Amino acid sequence: MRVIFSEDHKLRNARSELFGGELVPPFEAPFRAEWILAAVREAGFTDVSAPERHGLETALKVHDAGYLSFLEKAWGLWEAAGYRGEAIATSFPVRRTSPRIPTQIDGLLGYYCNASETAISPGTWEAAVSSMQVALTAADIVADGAKAAFALCRPPGHHAGIDSFGGYCFINNAAVAAQRFLDRGARKVAVLDVDFHHGNGTQDIFYERGDVYFASLHGDPAEAFPHFLGYAEETGKGAGEGTTRNYPMPPGTPYSVWEAALVDALRRIAAFGAEAIVLSLGVDTFEKDPISFFKLTSPDYVTMGKAVAASGVPVLTVMEGGYGVEEIGLNVANTLKGIAG
Repeated sequence: MRVIFSEDHKLRNARSELFGGELVPPFEAPFRAEWILAAVREAGFTDVSAPERHGLETALKVHDAGYLSFLEKAWGLWEAAGYRGEAIATSFPVRRTSPRIPTQIDGLLGYYCNASETAISPGTWEAAVSSMQVALTAADIVADGAKAAFALCRPPGHHAGIDSFGGYCFINNAAVAAQRFLDRGARKVAVLDVDFHHGNGTQDIFYERGDVYFASLHGDPAEAFPHFLGYAEETGKGAGEGTTRNYPMPPGTPYSVWEAALVDALRRIAAFGAEAIVLSLGVDTFEKDPISFFKLTSPDYVTMGKAVAASGVPVLTVMEGGYGVEEIGLNVANTLKGIAG
């Protein structure tokens, strides 16, 4: 299995995250990618290469053009305003407010932000584009006939919506990859999100589309970030009615319960007729993860990978979350082992 990875992920190295009322070092930091890369190489996945250069053509099919333009310019606008810290949103267009888009950077940040823990820092845009290129390159490998590939994306992407960033995410790598499969001739694609946190951005992008099935296994949003999407009654709208399936689960969920949801999701994906699966892989479902509450163990990721591979369709694994413990590398490697057989 080929692994695509970019050293440009290091350009995203924010100093601060708003957590528990304090500015703390971010949970999403460069060491994550380094731990994962070392572990997958040790597990035998040594065919590692840099991404091809891609423009924004595919991203513009899943994201608003004004939003991407904002991301590209945000740090420059922040610096020009004379601010000394990192760019953190402080004002938001909540219920019963004007739909107009502000022009000043503080207003723009709030307009395009869905979670203020995520600061924009120098290099954020460049790292996000590189992460997108990782996903696109890996998608092309699978579209060209490989049964599987791994896009070691950083920063992650599944919380980035049509026109919003947050949850450490800026460009939705999984959504861009799914779109790439469609552009390469697939008629139907599935995004299977196994990150602990609901893929609210991916749901937002595909909620009214009938060509992408989105299934997400995650912590109940009544008790877990991102809180405002991911409930079981959300099933799609318009052309997308019936192509979204959410599996919210409570604190303490063990693999036996989680696996039942996975089996059902894979059954529905098969019935949908997906020609490829984009696996949004978050290993923050691990029992020791500092910002989640599921109880999966390291061997469970091998079992999960085998179940996904048993679908019989090509699988592109796109890296999402997993924080703070070195086992994130082992758990990613175990997933790839399961997929590779």
